[in-house]
Amino acid sequence: MAHVTLHNAAGYAQEIKARIHQLKSDEPENNGGKDTGPAPYELLLAALASCTSLTLRMYADRKGWDLGSISVDAHFGRDDSGLETISRKIAFGNPLSPEQLARLAEICEKTPVTKTIRQGTAIQTSIA
Repeated sequence: MAHVTLHNAAGYAQEIKARIHQLKSDEPENNGGKDTGPAPYELLLAALASCTSLTLRMYADRKGWDLGSISVDAHFGRDDSGLETISRKIAFGNPLSPEQLARLAEICEKTPVTKTIRQGTAIQTSIA
């Protein structure tokens, strides 16, 4: 369903390939990196935000709803006890009815990346 490859020659900068697309990841300078790309948690938030926006757009298109622009603001945090939370705030460029907003909020909870994060997908690792 999805596949990426990654190459790291040295340091923290990562070169990522997803199909024909090239991406970068790195740590910020205050964490020892060169800040040449988003940090891993930023990429995770980007996946969640883009999946949210894409899913909402697809749903609205099927319903014939004109959302206008879609903005998603996502934040990852960890409190002093180690509890991790992700918050996301979604805004639309066009006015929508309370019923439409309620339905879109329900759809947000059903996006594929939301489900993956919430269920804690198993990771299988092998070392070559």
